Amino acid sequence: MLALQLLLIGIKIFALVSCLSFSSESYVAAGKLTKATWGAILGIGVVLEIVPLPLLLIGLAFTIAALVYLADVRPALSGLRRR
Repeated sequence: MLALQLLLIGIKIFALVSCLSFSSESYVAAGKLTKATWGAILGIGVVLEIVPLPLLLIGLAFTIAALVYLADVRPALSGLRRR
């Protein structure tokens, strides 16, 4: 269980750092939610993962949000940098 929790913390932190590395204009150009919105979603997810609260369903929702960011938003933003 500890290994799973460390993996989830790592995924969420990676997604948050990635989110903060792109400019606000990139999010608008890619047609995604704003940088502030993604930063808030991922930041709250990291905090809830670190603080040991029994909010399993909410934690799962933030894990899914981090995975959506990594699977959909990050590739769209990265594609804008290459052009």
